[in-house]
Amino acid sequence: MAGGLIGSEIIKIGNEVNEMIRRGEQICNLTIGDFDSALYPIPQELEDEITRAYKAGHTNYPPANGMADLRQSVAAFLQEHLGLDYSVNDILVAGGSRPLIYATYMALIDPGDRVVFPVPSWNNNHYCHLSGALQVPVETSAANNFMPTAAEVAPHLKGATLLALCSPLNPTGTVFSREDLEAICELVIAENKGRGPGEKPLYIMYDQIYWMLTFGDTGHFDPVNLRPELRDYVIYIDGISKAFAATGVRVGWAFGPSGVIDKMKSILGHIGAWAPKAEQVATARFLQHQPAVAGYVEQFKGKVQRSLNALYEGLKELKAEGLPVDAIVPMGAIYLTAQISVLGKTTPEGKLLATNKDITFYLIQQARLALVPFGAFGTSDTATWFRMSVGGASLESIQEALPRLREALLQLR
Repeated sequence: MAGGLIGSEIIKIGNEVNEMIRRGEQICNLTIGDFDSALYPIPQELEDEITRAYKAGHTNYPPANGMADLRQSVAAFLQEHLGLDYSVNDILVAGGSRPLIYATYMALIDPGDRVVFPVPSWNNNHYCHLSGALQVPVETSAANNFMPTAAEVAPHLKGATLLALCSPLNPTGTVFSREDLEAICELVIAENKGRGPGEKPLYIMYDQIYWMLTFGDTGHFDPVNLRPELRDYVIYIDGISKAFAATGVRVGWAFGPSGVIDKMKSILGHIGAWAPKAEQVATARFLQHQPAVAGYVEQFKGKVQRSLNALYEGLKELKAEGLPVDAIVPMGAIYLTAQISVLGKTTPEGKLLATNKDITFYLIQQARLALVPFGAFGTSDTATWFRMSVGGASLESIQEALPRLREALLQLR
């Protein structure tokens, strides 16, 4: 299993960028789904609570399923903001969302079980490999903002064990419409009703780590609110990493049916993938400070959206000039979906751009602009769509990179 693991393409690209930065080159780095803490610090109230928790001596083991106060705060937060009513016993805390996704796979999947997931999407292929699942990737299209439709997933649900969904979606920054998610929920309900005694049900893993980061009139929808009868079949993935720029604080939570959550707790209990106790204590207190939470998210979203809009508008201006670029309007998360259609073009040095990786490294070298191709998220290496992540770049660096991109594109033949 370990020998067959594929390294992260995002990290490979990031390493190239970091090496150039170490050499003193100015790069607009739009690769990693993380934040420059100088640009996007965590909420001051959360930082203060973390400091107080360490000073109070919260440096020993937390409970395996998370501090009771944190699970209570999460339950109240979900009820108030999403109308989701889950007990503290149906909530599992871990060191960010990754261990919870891993535990979901390991609790539900036996080797050979089928896992259906849309592409592009983040890391489902790797979790399938870790759990021995049979991967069933479902191609999506720009016509529906790369969000899966019921028609696209329907042929693949028969006999599947897990449908892995994410909204707002990493890598696209797009979201489910109510109608599309409702239609998929109906498929899952019908599939489970048709299964016989002793057959595993079809579960949904719903990654909503970006749900607080939606823009304008865009709404966030989730399966259980849309179809309450799915409550026993949906495992939610959530946490503070993205909405509070707290990727390194490592506090995430999952919630769902008790039987599955209990199995996930047992798995993570042996792994020890707990969020640090002091950070759990601090997060529990911070989530109760509603004015601080609301105030932070409002200014944070505004800053993220300004950067996304600058990219979107800049690319649309380049398109209006006749250059081979396009973009999908940003809807949520910290990502913009951009198209750079230069496959088959030749660089000034005479190198043919035959894959999206070729385009990626050309833009790093020539435009000092680093993006991640959708090929890193399960699509083909000739897909011409890219993820732009704004958390690690200032608005000024983004604005300065757009003319460099224009010049790099004009140099292609």
